[in-house]
Amino acid sequence: MPPEMGMGPACGAARAGVDGFMPRIALYPGSFDPVTNGHLDVVRQAVGLCDRLIIAIGVHSSKKPLFSTQERLDMVQAVFAPVAAKAGCAFDCTTYDNLTVAAAQKHGASIMIRGLRDGTDLDFEMQIAGMNETMAPEVQTVFVPASAAVRPITATLVRQIAGMGGDVSAFVPPLVAASLKTKSAG
Repeated sequence: MPPEMGMGPACGAARAGVDGFMPRIALYPGSFDPVTNGHLDVVRQAVGLCDRLIIAIGVHSSKKPLFSTQERLDMVQAVFAPVAAKAGCAFDCTTYDNLTVAAAQKHGASIMIRGLRDGTDLDFEMQIAGMNETMAPEVQTVFVPASAAVRPITATLVRQIAGMGGDVSAFVPPLVAASLKTKSAG
């Protein structure tokens, strides 16, 4: 098999020539505060499942994020866009402040990507997927298991380690590590 095979979006060029082609749009929601190597792992897998990936950053007044909405959008764009481009997957990022499933519908997504680290994540995500299916049966939740190397990473732990002056370079992309260092120093 040539190296370029299996690297593009699902069904890639084969789908493009079909009359009535409808692109597979996937929404990957989260707070991305900050972007972690776990998020990056999910994106690397997700770009092979869709023709267009939309990263949706949840913005909720009850949460006090470390990074502003614009800083998170910039991080998402800088870290994930090259991964999507390399895979031949269209990419966009946006924000939302309502139900995640409503954001998926608004953007025409038929796939909702959810990363899973362990059984606890699965139990929680299955409940959400069931509720979402009732509200929007046209949006299919796709669970993406985290690779072993990134399973223990959470954005909460990354923020705590960085806030106490620890080295988070093993848990986040270099751009994010630099941003965390700047935030912690300020």
